[in-house]
Amino acid sequence: MTQLPGQHNLLTTYYMMFEKLKQLTKETGIYGISTIVGRFLTFLLTPFYTNVFSTHDFGVFTNLYVFIGIFNVIYIYGMDAAYLKFASNLEIGERKDKFSTPYLFVFMVGLIISVAIYLLSKPIYSVLDIPSGDSYLMYYVLGILFIDTLNVVPYLTLRLESKAKKFSAFKLINITVNVLLNFFLILKLKMGIEAVFLSNLAATAASFIMLIPTVKANIKFKINFTLLKRLLKFGLPYLPAGLAAMMIQSIDRPILSHLTDLSTSGLYSANYKLGIFMMLFVNMFQYAWQPFFLQNAKEKNAKDIFAKVLTYFTLAASLVLIVISLFISDLAKISIYHHTIIGLSYLSGLVIVPVVLLGYMFLGIYTVFTVGIFIEEKSIYVPFITVVGAAVNIGVNFWLIPIMGIMGAALATLAAYFVMAVIYFFVTQSFYKINYEYGKIGKIFISLAVCACIYYAQYAGGLLTLLNKFLILVLFIIMLLIFNIGKEEFIFLKNRFQLRN
Repeated sequence: MTQLPGQHNLLTTYYMMFEKLKQLTKETGIYGISTIVGRFLTFLLTPFYTNVFSTHDFGVFTNLYVFIGIFNVIYIYGMDAAYLKFASNLEIGERKDKFSTPYLFVFMVGLIISVAIYLLSKPIYSVLDIPSGDSYLMYYVLGILFIDTLNVVPYLTLRLESKAKKFSAFKLINITVNVLLNFFLILKLKMGIEAVFLSNLAATAASFIMLIPTVKANIKFKINFTLLKRLLKFGLPYLPAGLAAMMIQSIDRPILSHLTDLSTSGLYSANYKLGIFMMLFVNMFQYAWQPFFLQNAKEKNAKDIFAKVLTYFTLAASLVLIVISLFISDLAKISIYHHTIIGLSYLSGLVIVPVVLLGYMFLGIYTVFTVGIFIEEKSIYVPFITVVGAAVNIGVNFWLIPIMGIMGAALATLAAYFVMAVIYFFVTQSFYKINYEYGKIGKIFISLAVCACIYYAQYAGGLLTLLNKFLILVLFIIMLLIFNIGKEEFIFLKNRFQLRN
């Protein structure tokens, strides 16, 4: 069958586009293996700790890791985002300048912050409620923070060089060392809470050793101050943004316990963790997405590719959302040695899981929208948008928790991520306009809304049987097939099939 010239050009364009998207999908899958396995291995430590440590020791562990989480953001102060931006072009300096300048500056600033923490250790112990007998643990904390920071730029280099397999292997080795050392030091050597921090430090040091060849291949002991100025201008806005992002992720717990009680907060936290399935999907996509759009930003059809990415991300995320939402309660009730995967007293909180999943889905969508921020160097908007998200989260928590309890807290997180996605969209469209496939994306959300209405109606009426759940899933897939597979995809897939045969 003869093809018209216009049709041939369309097929050529879509062939090139799908080849680019295939690369993104492949690297997303590779990053996903390390992310999923790593998260699962780390997740195994939580029930283990609760069975071997007293509540006092677990409280010390929790407070110190909150401190580590906060200071991870401070130690890197947005230099990771800045490096991703400037390492992908030679606009300023040579190739080694792009690595050496952020690496050496992070090293020097990390030393200064570590000394400051050491000098202020006593008031820090007081704020964190760390007993004097456990004060030595701060040495481990400082080591973890400092070495972790030195690993950031080399890990980003592996991502930018599309060395997804090496990146994933190093991450898995890090996590495996951490988990195995925990079991060995605690069960065999009876070291107690110190073992947690020693294991983490050893795993971080293992990563540092594995990354030495990457550092040696890229380092030169000189800072390009012109480049440094641009790096700081782009990266520093990510510091308040990172701190605000941490608030979005965790502020609902203390607000919930303040407005209700610790039991309700525990119920919420246990079920909120089931959102990890969507979070993992978003994380592994993000690992591949940032290097992908920076490497393809100068392609002639870059914006068309980015538009397709949003459509396919939304489609894939919606499938994750619908499958987990429908069947999470059946999974949670599976009994192993007379214990359900989620304790019986926690099952009433499963109703928030679809809302949590949808919140993480919007987190992924606003990650797609960040393409314009990076390419046009408009990071000045980032802290304002994130602070607005944090404010929305706090406000909706105080508004809805007294009315709806744990569902109010879940809706607050969803509201924060939704508002951030909307603001990111309008801001980035003002200086980097992309014609997204609004019709297809809208139909995906219509399909989700229809299935959500049926789901909650049956839930309220006690009719949510396993058969009905499968029927809702089938309905959703049928709606996607009707609404979201366009003519151009059919033409592309048909021609690809014919070529292979």
